[in-house]
Amino acid sequence: MSEQFLIPTYARQPIAFVRGQGVWLYDEQGKAYLDAVSGVAVCNLGHCHPAVVQALREQSERLMHTSNLYRIPVQERLAERLCQLSGMDKVFFGNSGAEANEAAIKLARLHGRRRGVEKPVVLVMEGSFHGRTMATLSATANQKVQEGFGPLLEGFRRLPYDNLDAVHQAADDNVVAVLVEPVQGEGGVNAASPGYLQKLRELCDQRGWLLMLDEIQTGNGRTGTYFACQAEQVRPDVLTTAKGLGNGFPIGACLVSGAASDLFGPGNHGSTFGGNPLGCAVALAVIDTLQDGVLEQVADKGEALRAQLREALSGVSLVQEVRGRGMMVGIQLDRPCGELVDRAREAGLLINVTAGSVIRLLPPLIISDAERDQLVHTLSTVIHRYADEQEAS
Repeated sequence: MSEQFLIPTYARQPIAFVRGQGVWLYDEQGKAYLDAVSGVAVCNLGHCHPAVVQALREQSERLMHTSNLYRIPVQERLAERLCQLSGMDKVFFGNSGAEANEAAIKLARLHGRRRGVEKPVVLVMEGSFHGRTMATLSATANQKVQEGFGPLLEGFRRLPYDNLDAVHQAADDNVVAVLVEPVQGEGGVNAASPGYLQKLRELCDQRGWLLMLDEIQTGNGRTGTYFACQAEQVRPDVLTTAKGLGNGFPIGACLVSGAASDLFGPGNHGSTFGGNPLGCAVALAVIDTLQDGVLEQVADKGEALRAQLREALSGVSLVQEVRGRGMMVGIQLDRPCGELVDRAREAGLLINVTAGSVIRLLPPLIISDAERDQLVHTLSTVIHRYADEQEAS
């Protein structure tokens, strides 16, 4: 078997996994790898969690798909649970984070048109990543992923992240919404300063803008609260999530409240597979499991991981900072370090490098203390050796 029939949209690593259990993945030769990427913040409960497997099996034996032409009771139950968890009012289900963000952007434009704005503008941030569809690509601040796909959609104005003055200066009659990540994942694990989201909420209320939070990566327990915005008691008008919601099953959600609650009506938006019985049953199992003792440990586990990494890397001059929130960790190096992905994999650890020089760790939320110790030991050993080589060259 080979990749010859696949469109080469990924620079895949030379490895294939055949089995997963908890925080571990196993390749075709049976070698075990500690997965500190979790499918890019997807498998928050680890691989093949019994509750997820059981929900998938039981629902697949009953009913998998009917379309949204009919009521879907399990979808209604999931919507209710998400609204209870988030304080939001209603939910639209899609299949991915990009779809959820597409819905958010459409909502912003509808909001603007209802206010008489002919060319609505959404404020977006430098370092952001919102998806690869045309609208979400246009909202994303990454020239590398945008290259060759112009002309991009108009209607987005880019500002420095975590900078309230820039938002105030950008305010004019065409602005209708702010779209922002509480923690930028692809941008390098950059967390907004305390109070930033609250001040954005106040400004949006004053100006009649929608506050739209992209929690595709930060949602579903990843940062220590079910949604990251809850740490500051901020309720947005639009909240998008996906990734960890299905723990590997594709499902995304766009939650709305307040001024965004009555924008969509029949025919305004849709999704063939979004919110089907199979996906919703899995997501309900994920929520139940997260709330059964997993979520309450995330903040402490994340702080312990960062503390251990800071101690283990304290003497490495290449390491500038260890940062993050909950189980989102970024290790900032002073130079591009993409080759560390291969070195760590050879040592039995799966990591990711983003923004060129940031090692991003997104381990499953269920990681044990012993597994965390192993992660720190393996990664620090790899980084120390890399630093020694860099200093010697």
